[in-house]
Amino acid sequence: MERETQFIGQSGAFLDAVERASRAAPLSRPVLVIGERGTGKELIAERLHRLSSRWDEPLVTMNCAALPESLIEAELFGHEAGAFTGATRARAGRFEEADKGTLFLDELATLSMGAQERLLRAVEYGEVTRIGASRPLRVDVRIVAATNEDLPRLADQGRFRADLLDRLSFEVITLPPLRVREGDVGVLAEYFGRRMAAELRWDGWPGFAGHVQSQLEDYAWPGNVRELRNVIERAVYRWGSWDEPVGHVQFDPFDSPWKPAEPATRKPAESEGAAPGTAATAPAFDQIDDLRSAVDAHERAILEHALGRHRWNQRQTAKALGLSYDQLRHAIRKHGLMEQAGD
Repeated sequence: MERETQFIGQSGAFLDAVERASRAAPLSRPVLVIGERGTGKELIAERLHRLSSRWDEPLVTMNCAALPESLIEAELFGHEAGAFTGATRARAGRFEEADKGTLFLDELATLSMGAQERLLRAVEYGEVTRIGASRPLRVDVRIVAATNEDLPRLADQGRFRADLLDRLSFEVITLPPLRVREGDVGVLAEYFGRRMAAELRWDGWPGFAGHVQSQLEDYAWPGNVRELRNVIERAVYRWGSWDEPVGHVQFDPFDSPWKPAEPATRKPAESEGAAPGTAATAPAFDQIDDLRSAVDAHERAILEHALGRHRWNQRQTAKALGLSYDQLRHAIRKHGLMEQAGD
């Protein structure tokens, strides 16, 4: 458990968010954690609990998006026997389970308006009523909620109760996406790489080849730290050689020459004359002021990727690129990749 809940990073934006969580932890007030998927909202919730006076009481988690709307209220507040079809016996809800501790509500924005209304009463009065019961129960629960939605905008649109938002937003911690955490990609990649190498029982950790490090830094990481961990662990286990720097990384695990073809129907977004599969974003041609250097840089990037993909097997790489062995050797010498491989 411990190795899954560590905070790894050194950027100012990331450390500021962690520090804010540390300062809010001792207060038994609600906290909202906002962030894109994969930024570590669950880790912040656990930090808020572990650094509070409730650390030895239950930390109960509920993913509001994982349950159908008809069951959310029963999960949150519990129910009495016979309260609805299938309720053969009484059951305590998450609020009762978290009494004296912390209740973490993930994907808060997916709660129905009815559940929001009952949650508001629980937050405001510290009381919950099981479905089918006539008397409320007193509970002492600290609420931490998380979402990747813009809750104030949803409140303005009438899709989230503004009064509930007011009561839950004593403190709001917004986690920075990985793409703005300067210097953290390399630190995290090294951490996940070493951890995966240890799991595979490698004799040592060779690190990443230079071109792989550049690819990791240049990638936008839409899935943030969760995506980075998957990419790194996949690259290490596929590489399988502890005495050579990891020379290939695949960002999209579904990328394959044999993946199912798209339907032949033309997409409206495709422009006239555009070939199927053309990337939505084209190179910044207007910024090129040296054609030869731009072409050389593109050629070098293709060679690095292909060599890494084929584990520096030059005959396989030449075949994949449609080159003769001698042509590939000439291109490798031209771009100084032999020296890089030797490093």
